[in-house]
Amino acid sequence: MPQGQPSSVPADGLTTRQRRNRPLVVVHTGEMKGKSTAAFGLALRGWNQGWSIGVFQFVKSAKWKVGEESAFRALGKVHEDTGEGGPVEWHKMGEGWSWTRKKGTEEDHAAAALEGWQEISRRLDEQRHGLYVLDEFTYPLHWGWVDVDEVVAKLREREGHQHVIITGRYAPQALIDAADLVMETGKVKHPMDAGQKGQKGIEW
Repeated sequence: MPQGQPSSVPADGLTTRQRRNRPLVVVHTGEMKGKSTAAFGLALRGWNQGWSIGVFQFVKSAKWKVGEESAFRALGKVHEDTGEGGPVEWHKMGEGWSWTRKKGTEEDHAAAALEGWQEISRRLDEQRHGLYVLDEFTYPLHWGWVDVDEVVAKLREREGHQHVIITGRYAPQALIDAADLVMETGKVKHPMDAGQKGQKGIEW
């Protein structure tokens, strides 16, 4: 696809402009690292366009601080102070869901994941964000914590200009079928193969 030219144009009745600006469902799956990294790269582009960015990290502990979180929170403050870019919200499962008053880490993981999805569903109805990153959301789907068909139906019926990026291994086939863009990472080599543990600035 040199210079971003499509290989074919469907007879869908849309103008070139309408088709170009159609909101997308993007899935980053596969065995290798880089899925979340690529998603946050897209979120950076969205922030630069002035879109409201909503990041929802499933599976990860609310206490685990990652580099992208610090960077995006800083960009959110840049927007608040200068108006540059777009607003940013960052949430993590469990006590990290800021809309709930529950504290501690004892609540059931499945219930917490479902609660997160239900809040995202409400935000999609409200057209709250221009770009959603549902990081590691494939795992709650794979484990049956959140109903795949419900998620696919909500994504298909969402209104407005809302891009949704979902990352994680084991993406269900129904989600892959519903997505507009699917990327699968494959491993060729990894430092862990040689006994090296993850390091700052590379893994987090």
